[in-house]
Amino acid sequence: MPPTAHPRRLAVVLSHPTQYYSPWFRWLTAHTDLKLRIFYLWEFGVSPHLDPQFGTTVKWDVDLLSGYDHEFVPNLAARPGTDHFMGLRNPRITARLAQFQPEAILLFGYAYASHLRVVAWARWQRIPLLFRGDSHLLGRREPPLITRGALSLLFAQFTAFLPVGAANRAYFLRFGVKAPRLFFSPHAVDAAHFNPTLAAHRTAAATVRQELHLPPHTRVILYAGKLVAAKQPGALLTAFLAARLPETALLFVGDGKEKPALQTLAATAPHAPIYFLPFANQSEMPSRYLLADLFVLPSRGHYETWGLAVNEAMHMGVPCLVSDRVGCQADLVTDEETGWVFPSQQPDTLTRKLIAAFATLAAPRPRARLHAAVAARIAQYTYSQTTTGLLAALANVPSRRTPTS
Repeated sequence: MPPTAHPRRLAVVLSHPTQYYSPWFRWLTAHTDLKLRIFYLWEFGVSPHLDPQFGTTVKWDVDLLSGYDHEFVPNLAARPGTDHFMGLRNPRITARLAQFQPEAILLFGYAYASHLRVVAWARWQRIPLLFRGDSHLLGRREPPLITRGALSLLFAQFTAFLPVGAANRAYFLRFGVKAPRLFFSPHAVDAAHFNPTLAAHRTAAATVRQELHLPPHTRVILYAGKLVAAKQPGALLTAFLAARLPETALLFVGDGKEKPALQTLAATAPHAPIYFLPFANQSEMPSRYLLADLFVLPSRGHYETWGLAVNEAMHMGVPCLVSDRVGCQADLVTDEETGWVFPSQQPDTLTRKLIAAFATLAAPRPRARLHAAVAARIAQYTYSQTTTGLLAALANVPSRRTPTS
């Protein structure tokens, strides 16, 4: 990527390191001339923490910190976390930002005490603020007047926005953000990691298939993620049992509160090939996708703001079946073109979509067209495109060089 027209000192404020954004920060450092520093507000992901939805202790097993400039700002919250407003309380964040002297600040989210502290300080210092989030209004009622007013007032403090997709763009527009302030910066994952040609991934997938005693000809439906009600894994299991697909197995990868109920339901159909594997860390996920002929994400409501597992699956060459309330659906999964879509409030239709999907996958020419369409679509959702949106936003904000504490 060519150098930016106006190199900038960019501060990024983010709750904690993630397996999705850390590779992007490395990419930015390697491919742009931005002077970048990431300010993390919590150490989740790099030190073991209990994830209440997975019901297990999580520490990502991939490198989240090398290759880019970053620092952790001490979090003084009595109960650190991203499940409540005071879970990110970092009084020194403004002093650390002042020391860095950013020309612009990219803020991920607004729902925590430290976020609002950054917004107030940046406005006082007249430092341009960029915003990135992935909220949407799919499945929600019209927001109440007080919510619309509060968010419109908050969003007025930002110079530019980086919508990750169509549903997120509509969200910003609904709360008063004008279209010229929106710069498409799509959600993306590390395509170099989710590469189906890597021999290590293929070897690992073959090992898992052998451990599960899955015959080579058995087709696999994959669900991977938290086993929680909002993601509707129970609806998928019910649909699978109703579909009675020949020589097809259902594989759940993950943990969560719904797992015992799923196992109990599976036990009522002892001859149905249903398998459960525990939470898979990031290094293990490519091999799980390589097992699959179809990835299913049946989430409902606003819970699934995007669904980055869909990106991962598509990079691995796996078509997806998702609900119409998954945030990425409008961008990535076009019904009967790059995958299949069902109405989230009508889970009985999921059975019909499973049958339709495997009818296509069983026919060589339709299957080839589908896989080509999947590859073409996901090629538009990489760190390069994400960076293009960021640089376009930066090119449209004024420069600022000398903030004070």
